[in-house]
Amino acid sequence: MFKECIENVRKNVPLVHNITNYVTVNDVANVLLACGGSPIMSDDIDDVEDITSICGGLNINIGTLNKNTIPSMFAAGKKANELGHVTLLDPVGAGASKLRTETANKLIDEVKFDVIRGNISEIKTLMLGSGSTKGVDADVADKVTEDNIDETIAKLKAFSKATGSIIAVTGAIDLVCDSDKCYVIRNGRPEMSAITGTGCQLSGMMTAFVVANKNNKLEAAAAAVCAMGLAGEIGYERMAEGDGNSTYRNRIIDAIYNMDGEVLEKGAKYEIR
Repeated sequence: MFKECIENVRKNVPLVHNITNYVTVNDVANVLLACGGSPIMSDDIDDVEDITSICGGLNINIGTLNKNTIPSMFAAGKKANELGHVTLLDPVGAGASKLRTETANKLIDEVKFDVIRGNISEIKTLMLGSGSTKGVDADVADKVTEDNIDETIAKLKAFSKATGSIIAVTGAIDLVCDSDKCYVIRNGRPEMSAITGTGCQLSGMMTAFVVANKNNKLEAAAAAVCAMGLAGEIGYERMAEGDGNSTYRNRIIDAIYNMDGEVLEKGAKYEIR
């Protein structure tokens, strides 16, 4: 199943419009190329509607919000909805500031998203309408554990039903849910948190996966999460003495580039609840 998801990305080369943050924009473009997609970065209000019109998917990331890009996000989102294109929201830092929280909530109100992907603190903020995060990282108090996983899944399924979006929460345990089904994914390495932007990269890649598998959106989103986590495992195995987080970032992208359906199917660690 996941084998078909990644093979469809490579076969169809989905074009993805990214309004993403300037900290990670280059890495998002490279991971999209590595997985078989094609990236376009555009955030000017006079450009975004035309660009999103020629793409199959739109990835909106609020990591470096400013007064110029916020209107562009709404314009692109509404145009993508009008054309029936895949849309994804990455609410980076929701809960860390009033601007981020209000913008993310308003985007969800005014734009229909196929997927909302974030860490547990960001998603919890959106479920409650307000919250707090430790900068752009998840608060340790919100961590998904074996003790609270069933309760968390139930809340995510309810949030999915309320929004009509697939909800993807990434962390030590990853959860990808719709209103009925949840993939519990245990791929990845803790060292991935030492690299800025693995979540941003995943959002771009996930958009490509969903575009290429529109009839299996939940499975496609879960496949993307498994692929990124597995790439973290493979990349870490290839680290040499003296390598650090900069090398690790490149090894993760290389692992995505070299990953085929067989490797993903064999290496994916998940259960369905």
